[in-house]
Amino acid sequence: MLGRLPTTAEIAGRTYRIRTDYRVVLRIIQAVNDDELTGRDKVLVCLANIYPDFQSIPDDALPEAYEKALDFIKAGSGESRQSPKLMDWEKDEALIFPAVNQAAGKEVRELEHLHWWTFLGYFQSIDRESLFGTVLHIRQKKKKRKPLEQCEQEFYRNNRELCDLEDHRNTAKAVEDQMQRIYEELLKGGGENG
Repeated sequence: MLGRLPTTAEIAGRTYRIRTDYRVVLRIIQAVNDDELTGRDKVLVCLANIYPDFQSIPDDALPEAYEKALDFIKAGSGESRQSPKLMDWEKDEALIFPAVNQAAGKEVRELEHLHWWTFLGYFQSIDRESLFGTVLHIRQKKKKRKPLEQCEQEFYRNNRELCDLEDHRNTAKAVEDQMQRIYEELLKGGGENG
């Protein structure tokens, strides 16, 4: 239904509850970025975090469950955006939350629950004039090799550690691609609970 936030997923003809809090998805993103975890481990982290009843999902339905989890994480958009890496959830945490809080008009980390899609809405509403907005704007210009204005150059010189991202970290697109590869491997090999 239009305007409703999803709280369940239909998998193999059965309805499963999903954990919708933004912290759940951020944990999954953190796991996907963890080079010490195998692809199978990353899938299991995703499934076990999204579905409270993960253990009751039949093995042959795990690929569908994973696909539905990815749809939820992508907020139902199904989009795959090709864009340069402009942020890192872990590195930028101290910048992201004040900007999200400003967009939300409240401290979101104090909320008992905040639906992932609502969090994304706040995230997408971050003010360009916020510190995080400024950092993203400078990163975008640098990635596109556009010249920085004088005030941006000064900001960059004084805040290089905020603006520069390490290249070895996964981009949002790379995370999505990696999750898709894991999904394809799961389809080929069949899933195992547990």
